Amino acid sequence: MKAKKTFLGLIILTLLTTSVFAKAKKTEKNTNKLKVVTTIFPEYDWTREILGDKASNVELTLLLGNGVDLHSYQPSIQDIAKISTADIFIYVGGESDGWVADALKNAKNKNMKVINLLETLGDKVKAEEVKEGMQAEDEEHHHHDGDHDEHDHDEAEEHHHHHHDDDEDEEEVEYDEHVWLSLRNAKILSAEIASALCEKDSANAAAYKANLAAYTARLDSLDSKFAAAVKSASKNTILFGDRFPFRYLVDDYNLDYYAAFVGCSAETEASFETIIFLAKKVDELGLNSVLKIESGDGKIARTIIQNSKNKNAKVLTMDSIQSTTAKQAAAGATYLTIMEANLSVLEEALK
Repeated sequence: MKAKKTFLGLIILTLLTTSVFAKAKKTEKNTNKLKVVTTIFPEYDWTREILGDKASNVELTLLLGNGVDLHSYQPSIQDIAKISTADIFIYVGGESDGWVADALKNAKNKNMKVINLLETLGDKVKAEEVKEGMQAEDEEHHHHDGDHDEHDHDEAEEHHHHHHDDDEDEEEVEYDEHVWLSLRNAKILSAEIASALCEKDSANAAAYKANLAAYTARLDSLDSKFAAAVKSASKNTILFGDRFPFRYLVDDYNLDYYAAFVGCSAETEASFETIIFLAKKVDELGLNSVLKIESGDGKIARTIIQNSKNKNAKVLTMDSIQSTTAKQAAAGATYLTIMEANLSVLEEALK
């Protein structure tokens, strides 16, 4: 009986081993493909643009492809496994990506090229700003009152960024993660991705450089359109009844803004004070619209309008591109088409 069991065990073991080898052989065909793993859609799309017609040589993954928000994403075991064997891994690098350090610590590919967007941009990264009327998540932010000199704030922000190896400053400053919402940042970040692709796949470097040059020209063209639209607009301020992830965009074109919450806020209910402050701003600035982001339900924006004199003001939506799905990407959504749509909304908001 024991011999029969042993013999049966050997057969099962042989079958399992054969199956494992068959699977390994099947995936072996793909091992010559360069593996690029990106967390959010902008990184994925920039990579796609630079790859151009060489895309079939690369296994490109969008981790946050099911519409989950960057701030609430937690990687699955499969996601960690994908990162572990990546040749190039691209992530934002803000507080929402706290899980990345552990994922990289156990990575199988020790020659992985890692691109952290915030690190790549260095001093161009801004500290989160709490504007007058905005609902802060904690008390320490309340020192930005209406009388606070903006120049001082900018200097303080600069100071914090240059000394971010100081533990105390590191704790005090929360950096605004939404760096991809600046076309000027997109140029710098695309160039960094192109450089990594050239390094890992030198045979196709010339194609990657040419694709980057063409893409940079398109980014520049849209940047010029934003600048021209803002210059010819009758207003210079936008107001968000929502989180505000567009700090990099408004700063590029010297626009002013008011909002209910900072870009990374988890708050969904605005206080009475915030609603009234923003409603008064709608009246004071003669605004014809209140904005929200793509994931917002518009409730706060509508409440602001109801409390303003302009009951006909519209609720408009700008897309923060942080929860664009793989399905939308496959259906033709691109970073540029979304930013073009944002430009149309901005033009409407500044009328």
